[in-house]
Amino acid sequence: MMLGALIVALCLTACGHEGGNEEEGGGGSSSQEYPSTADVIRNAVKDIDGNKYDAVKIGNQVWMASNLRTTRYADGTAIPLGETTSSTEPYRYAPGTYQNNEENMVNVPAYGYLYNWAAVMRGAESSDANPSGVQGICPKGWHVPSDAEWTQLTDYMKTRPEYMSSGNSNYIAKALAATWGWESSPDPDDVGYEPSTTNNATGFSALPAGYYSGYYDGFGVGAFFWSSKESNSYYAWLRGLGYYDAVVSSYVYSKYDGYSVRCVRD
Repeated sequence: MMLGALIVALCLTACGHEGGNEEEGGGGSSSQEYPSTADVIRNAVKDIDGNKYDAVKIGNQVWMASNLRTTRYADGTAIPLGETTSSTEPYRYAPGTYQNNEENMVNVPAYGYLYNWAAVMRGAESSDANPSGVQGICPKGWHVPSDAEWTQLTDYMKTRPEYMSSGNSNYIAKALAATWGWESSPDPDDVGYEPSTTNNATGFSALPAGYYSGYYDGFGVGAFFWSSKESNSYYAWLRGLGYYDAVVSSYVYSKYDGYSVRCVRD
């Protein structure tokens, strides 16, 4: 089932939370709060635009603790703002509830940009190695995670009781999800249940930036992250969290869609 149809089928509605607490272009994430359970590295990396990112160590991996929001590659090459989809031309999109980049731009400091596959990979071949070896859109010293690296993350979390909800090793989504920005869910194991007090044990701080597929949707509802592994010429693998769910899901969606990016340290 395609993502748009899935969201309609589950009766998901977009959240209207706008804005953040960081400034784009040189802003940092040092004011972000983390639980005592998180192994945080403050200002671990700075992209070419001057945006600073905290990182969290989870097992043997070090992940950015916020979504990538660069407008340029590490060598200074610009990534254009997109007004349409493309599987070949690199684009970035500002996430939100409006159907244009300009009105959604206020969300970028907190939620980052959405990027299509071409922007993320920058011509690199698909990789499911661990580590992926694909710098792509990431700053120097960091790389786009492969699906295998996402699996390493979730497999590690499944061994740690502090990351599980109700003692179920599959219920780890809350430990990755940010404490704000999510639609509400009545199920105690779901990401959207009392997020301010029960989410983000890892410090990963996943925010529901939604997606772009010729239109913007899913803001406040879902967080979707690219991997460096393609399924075929048209589709690639993602990981995602939904406010209505307790698990971290794997998806295969179109390369022309825009999703969030988290980089992993080399």
